[in-house]
Amino acid sequence: MKRIGIIAAMNEEMQEIKNIMTDIEPKHVFNLTFFKGKINSTDCILVESGVGKVNAARTTQIMMDYFKIEYIINIGTAGAASNMLNVTDVVIADKLCQYDFDVSPIGYKKGEIMDLGLYFYSEKTLLQKCQSIMQSLDKNNSYKVHVGTIASADKFCTDPTIANTVNEDFGALCVEMEGASIAQVCTLNNTPFIVIRSISDSPNGNNGIDFQEYLSISSKRCATFLKELLD
Repeated sequence: MKRIGIIAAMNEEMQEIKNIMTDIEPKHVFNLTFFKGKINSTDCILVESGVGKVNAARTTQIMMDYFKIEYIINIGTAGAASNMLNVTDVVIADKLCQYDFDVSPIGYKKGEIMDLGLYFYSEKTLLQKCQSIMQSLDKNNSYKVHVGTIASADKFCTDPTIANTVNEDFGALCVEMEGASIAQVCTLNNTPFIVIRSISDSPNGNNGIDFQEYLSISSKRCATFLKELLD
């Protein structure tokens, strides 16, 4: 039986998703705790990956090796790399790249991975479905849903200059630390994926929200979205 794999970037988000699951059964694999269960009637596997590209890639491969996964959803937070984004906006990745990967001295573009290319692309049908559902959830027009490039690196980016450079070099709307590595592992395993990020900070100065309040909003939004997606 195939299941939907869900990788949460933070424990708070994982717990909100776990709250909407039923028939939960934990399974421990290599010091990771996977939660088997259902959202509505859909079989799911939920896990918290830990921070950074290596943790995320490792978790993704273990999930695929030990469970039959139809596709993977990665949900978490990100910093805006575009001035058009505000805190609590949502970015759904149509493609992802690793902006700290650089073998340009031997003839490749910055971010380009040998034999794989510069970007990893989301499955189009899944992308369109996620976009439609996320937009329908915002009854009060409190945030905007954007589709575009998400850029990952093993660094927590707080420098607006770096964020602006990533936006210019890769067309990235936001920056974070896991998504592109999950996308790379999924691509290598021929497994569809989607990466969704809520914006936690923005270079345009419109950051009028406390992070803990934001995290609570984001976590609940992720859970609500998954409940709708898997209905």
